Amino acid sequence: MSFERIKEKLNILADAAKYDVSCASSGSTRANKNKGLGNSSGMGICHSYTEDGRCVSLLKILMTNHCIYDCAYCVTRKSNDIKRAAFKIQEVVDLTINFYRRNYIEGLFLSSGIFKNADYTMERLIAVAKKLREEENFNGYIHLKSIPGASDELMREAGLYADRLSVNIEVPTVSGLKLLAPDKRYEDFTKPMLKVKNEIIQYKAEKKIIKSTPKYAPAGQSTQMIIGATGESDKDIMYSATHYYQKYHMKRVYYSGYVPVAEDKRLPAIGSQVPLLRENRLYQTDWLLRFYGFHVKELLNNQHPNLDMDVDPKLGWALRNLHLFPIDINKAPKELLARVPGIGMQSVHKIMNARKFRKLNWDHLRKIGIALNRAKYFMICDSNKWEKRDLQADTIKGMILQNSTGKFRKEYSNQLQLFDKMAV
Repeated sequence: MSFERIKEKLNILADAAKYDVSCASSGSTRANKNKGLGNSSGMGICHSYTEDGRCVSLLKILMTNHCIYDCAYCVTRKSNDIKRAAFKIQEVVDLTINFYRRNYIEGLFLSSGIFKNADYTMERLIAVAKKLREEENFNGYIHLKSIPGASDELMREAGLYADRLSVNIEVPTVSGLKLLAPDKRYEDFTKPMLKVKNEIIQYKAEKKIIKSTPKYAPAGQSTQMIIGATGESDKDIMYSATHYYQKYHMKRVYYSGYVPVAEDKRLPAIGSQVPLLRENRLYQTDWLLRFYGFHVKELLNNQHPNLDMDVDPKLGWALRNLHLFPIDINKAPKELLARVPGIGMQSVHKIMNARKFRKLNWDHLRKIGIALNRAKYFMICDSNKWEKRDLQADTIKGMILQNSTGKFRKEYSNQLQLFDKMAV
């Protein structure tokens, strides 16, 4: 096949893959061996972000944008009038190897529309990964999208070649899925998730006994939800995310704002794209649940079903719970320190270590790196300054927003850019 035809396919199928944001390659440490090609821990062109903030580059494409389903939110839906294309297995292998040799990429993110049936499509994705590993001795990062409805046997095989597997739940609720993707069943998504979870547990247990046991999906599994295609509240979204973290041991849940791709009476009107700020607030909430000890019911509940777009979720929680503040920065336990707006987990550890040697004052806290423009309203320290504590939540919120410096605004701008890059 001519170079021009391969280039045309690449343009079509790379563009179609851009709507999937669940491609951060965190958690894998597949080492190079036997003088093979690639290493998943290397540095390179930045296309995606790992869990620890490292940038990696991935060849991110669909195997094909042909699909037997007609999901309302999907650009590759069968009724959508778009240009179609499909890669052969060897073409994807060759592209990956050639791109790697030119230092364009560090790995592969491979998804696909569903053609014929789920198992047939999944077999082709696995065939690409198998050829890369066994024939090309490729040790770089591979992320395979699990096809909803794929058999347990294929999911088991996929995890032996891929670093990460993911199946996108797409719509946060079962009712939303029935509305926008009536051809799909909820069980088709959760069955592969459960298989991957159980296989990871089994292989880890076996490796403790038999050291030669191969790795199975060492970077775990992830999923993605489309935000704003249906009327779910932030509460609905984060309760669903919490369910997937707990029941299926997800490494990450990604939140992708709905992008209008076709006219459909079931969907928001063209031009009503979900604000990127809402995605950002959901990611911040996700972070608080995973690393700061918050329970989802503390942040979102029937009284507060949606996040405040003006302030981050930790500040929003603190303003609703002023009866818990101020805390003494020199006496409070780690769990309470982590709940003070403007104090991150690194700063919490610095405070815990520093106060072993002396009482901390505002100058010490400023040097540690705490955002005092927010934190000062919720704590006291070894100082006589700022001890007035009769302010109301609305007053504090207004003062923080009014006194936000350019640096504070830049922080949120950088966060938005980060999540935007994650969608590349």
